Amino acid sequence: MSLSNPNPAIARLLRPRSVAIVGASPTAGALGNSVLQNLLRAGYAGDIHLINPKRSEINGLPCLASIEQLPQDVDCAVLAIPQAAVLDAVRACAQRGVGGVVIFSAGFAEGGEAGRAEQAEIARIARAHGMVVEGPNCLGFINYLDKVPLSFVMTDVQQAASGPTVAVISQSGAMAAVLGVSLAAHALRMSYSVSTGNEAASGVEDYLGFVLEDPEVRVVSMIVEQFRQPKRFLQLAQRAHQLGKSIVLLHPGRSSAARESAATHTGAMAGDYAVMRALVSHAGVSLVDSLEELIDVTDIASRCASLPRGGCGVLTESGAFKALTLDLCEAIGLPLPACAEHTHQALRAALPAFIPVSNPMDLTAQALVDPELYRHSLAALLADEAFGSVMLGIILTDQATCDLKLPSVIAAIRQLQPQKPVIFAGLDEGAAMPQAYLDELRALGVPCFPTAERAFRALAKLSQRSEPTFSAASQGLRPKALQEASGVIAEYRAKAVLAELGIKLPRGRFVRSLDEAQAAALAIGFPVVLKAQSADLSHKSDAGGVILNLADPAQLARGWQRLHDNIANARPGLVLDGVLLEAMGARGTELIVGARNDPDWGPVVLLGMGGVMAELLHDVRILPADLPVARILEELLQLKCAPLLCGFRGEAPADLQATAEIVAKIAQLVRSDSRIREIDVNPVVVYAKDQGAIALDALIYMD
Repeated sequence: MSLSNPNPAIARLLRPRSVAIVGASPTAGALGNSVLQNLLRAGYAGDIHLINPKRSEINGLPCLASIEQLPQDVDCAVLAIPQAAVLDAVRACAQRGVGGVVIFSAGFAEGGEAGRAEQAEIARIARAHGMVVEGPNCLGFINYLDKVPLSFVMTDVQQAASGPTVAVISQSGAMAAVLGVSLAAHALRMSYSVSTGNEAASGVEDYLGFVLEDPEVRVVSMIVEQFRQPKRFLQLAQRAHQLGKSIVLLHPGRSSAARESAATHTGAMAGDYAVMRALVSHAGVSLVDSLEELIDVTDIASRCASLPRGGCGVLTESGAFKALTLDLCEAIGLPLPACAEHTHQALRAALPAFIPVSNPMDLTAQALVDPELYRHSLAALLADEAFGSVMLGIILTDQATCDLKLPSVIAAIRQLQPQKPVIFAGLDEGAAMPQAYLDELRALGVPCFPTAERAFRALAKLSQRSEPTFSAASQGLRPKALQEASGVIAEYRAKAVLAELGIKLPRGRFVRSLDEAQAAALAIGFPVVLKAQSADLSHKSDAGGVILNLADPAQLARGWQRLHDNIANARPGLVLDGVLLEAMGARGTELIVGARNDPDWGPVVLLGMGGVMAELLHDVRILPADLPVARILEELLQLKCAPLLCGFRGEAPADLQATAEIVAKIAQLVRSDSRIREIDVNPVVVYAKDQGAIALDALIYMD
């Protein structure tokens, strides 16, 4: 196998020419014995060194008494020993120039302060000696391509000799083993399975970087609970896209790094897990929600020459299933477009008059009478550009029924040589489908599922994935109003920043006395609003610090007094910077636009329903901070409240272009300065098309 990889240390671990088993044992079931038996069954061609101070040989192989007796520069050592002996063994391996170490034992970072200290020392030793450590608390790895099963789980590395492969990378060892068994049951060819465990000195990103460069790997299937190098993972997702490879990710947990929630809507709604989902999805990774989906999406991505896009055409044999399909696909967001006119004509010409043309296409039981209907119908659906994939939902019943239907289905696929994914699903789970038919379908690049629902859910995940942009956008200009700023930037100062970006704001002035307010109101024009201003008053409304719709000088004077009385009662001792007086604006649709520099993932933007509804409905989209305006417009239309922006119940459509441009400018702002922790612009009021949008309130939090 030819492999070019930028990390030779990982290559030395995963493709070792020599292996040491520290804690080798003749006892069946012992970890060291299991590793040895795996290597012997696999026919491992490299050197095997066994270490056991109480044995001179095991299985006819000589044993060394200690690591110190190893030859220099063994590629990989497996530590099948108790936790208490691991640290000394790591030190000894480093002194002998061992390239990589696999640590099975648990009880380190997950076991308390002493364990964390030992794990940190393992990491230090590894860094100092350029040694890769897999684990601790892992199941090891399996290199199927070179037949190197360095795991204590019984492993069979024999598989098909050619074809694209799946690499498995999982922080959970148990789930790596489960996933491996499941993928084998789907007759998928494997390349690597790596369990990273506690990731003392190597993590999922290191192994992902390695397997992506292997030309035999088409899909990487991952189970990750926490990314330790999130930005690097996004860079690797870009590399996967460049190489035409797929990453399928199951992320079962929220970040374990507890962080204090920020005071803004943005901080509350754009938590670590939500940010991860947004950025990973926009990077083109297929993010799934269950182990079953991980298996099924991997199956489709591995077998099909191209990945499904957009809508699905469905060919089936049941009217009831047709109705169920319509319900399910609407719920999971898998489009089922209507047939194009040419498709309708082709189907109409091929089908009996009593079968209506539709999508899903129900052939009824007529295909039992005329099996050629499968070929004619499939050809018409494959030729329709509205369908990025075609799903065959076939009733199997028994072997006799399979013998009537499946030869025609298989012959049609073989003859048509589809360039888009064709998926097969049996409608009656448990029906005896002869293995020969299953093998033929898979050999033709057709993923096969025991239920249609699993197939549809997997298709939905793949069809909904984002096309990565990977913009090389600049950081943008840092506004002068932020250059000396720190801490909480109150509204009047935050709006000065937005003004530099060209974001439209209400006419207003910052005032410190009633006389200044009266003069400002006369210049701006009544009615006006008063807003208390202080860096210590993030939520002005909660303290009575916003007085609306003051229509004349007398109302302004009373409002001025009421505002200061409210603040004195709600926040005794608080000294205001002053008051922001602004013209009352026209009503429109309220949105929230926020941004944050996530400490792990980098800058992100939040867009959603604004005002007090922001927290109530949680109708938000989280976006990378470098999306172009056209992509921001697409995201706007994904909001649940999008109908309100598109002319709901006779209302004029909103100015989506102006809204997207504000979002782009806020994104530019958060990219411009890494000291910006959060930006909260809520609400942004959007007016009718071509009438713009305006930012009514703003806060910026700086580190």
